[in-house]
Amino acid sequence: MKVIERYIMRRMLLLFLAALAWTLAIVWTTQVLARIDLVTDGGQSALTFFEVAALIIPTVIPIVVPFAVAGAVAQTLSGMNADSELVVINAAGASRMTVAKPVLILAVAAAILCLLVQNFVEPYARQRNRELIANARADFLSLIIQEGTFRKIEDGLFVQIGERLPGNQLAGLFVADSREEGVDLIYYAKTGTVVDLANAKALLMNDGVIQRKAAGGDISIVHFTSYAFDLSAFEPEAGAATLMPKDRTTAYLFNPDRNDRYYKRSPNAFRNELHKRFSEWLYPIAFALIALAVAGDAKSHREARIHPLVTTICIALFVRWAGYFAEGQGRNQPLANYALYAVPIGMALISVWCITTQRAMELPIGWVDRITALFARASRFAADIRLRLANARAGGGSA
Repeated sequence: MKVIERYIMRRMLLLFLAALAWTLAIVWTTQVLARIDLVTDGGQSALTFFEVAALIIPTVIPIVVPFAVAGAVAQTLSGMNADSELVVINAAGASRMTVAKPVLILAVAAAILCLLVQNFVEPYARQRNRELIANARADFLSLIIQEGTFRKIEDGLFVQIGERLPGNQLAGLFVADSREEGVDLIYYAKTGTVVDLANAKALLMNDGVIQRKAAGGDISIVHFTSYAFDLSAFEPEAGAATLMPKDRTTAYLFNPDRNDRYYKRSPNAFRNELHKRFSEWLYPIAFALIALAVAGDAKSHREARIHPLVTTICIALFVRWAGYFAEGQGRNQPLANYALYAVPIGMALISVWCITTQRAMELPIGWVDRITALFARASRFAADIRLRLANARAGGGSA
């Protein structure tokens, strides 16, 4: 690799790693916050929560890596153009491959990373995540171990324990069950305990009442000395996690179990997931070529209507949306699965055509004007806020 190629490669790699780290952090944080109830409601330890959080990372890598590549390539080439480095490279007689070679190396490396993660790491991470959540849901005692708080077991089923007594005895039991449409059941018992009955768990309640409210508003109250409330309805079957097509390994997708209930319900979902795993690794290459087509040529600052990074990201977002649309259609229409390959390959070919013919890939003028106006309004709003803050501080200081 030539010196100038190593220089371009080093700049792009640093920007890629920085963009990947920040994007991963943002996406990971949003996903983790959605699972915080595993600790707050599930009674699980912080160690379990952090394990679940760590298992999320492989699932978001294939999503954020293509955008990190696009941003790194576009920002690097835009900076080199602003510093007139691309002009010097062209004036020195270097071929277009001098700039394109490091871009393609980074893109292929990122594509291989996505392919390996999505087919060998992500399925096992998803399965382990499912197991942890299933175990947390199966551990009923961990859900009710805290006294004086309501615990949601599943939709329509809540349990409260007033006090824990020695010998695994529970006092002040309150259960609200509205899972059956049109019928609300409320159980109250002075004492109780969790017992195993014929390989199934039950909440054995003593000395209490059952209040039943029907859809018509009729209320009936029954006093009981002993009553067993079945808990098997919301326990995972045989303590196993429920695995969906996206949680399965690639080898399983090639030859799924014909007795799999999800396969019986929707066999095309397995084919769709398989096509998805072997098509999404193309996006880093397609996005890198988009960035190269947008920012790869030396241009005067007067020619640029909008920053190349913004153009690159906007085009990349549109392409990625088209890929998600094709994925959604492929779940119901088998022929639409081939569109999963057509979207990134088609965009890559368009980008190569723009590069070889030295045509600038730009957003439509109408889009550019709207984006420019949006940025202008945002800048004026920010300047107005800064002015107001400065006046407020000046007023406070004079007082």
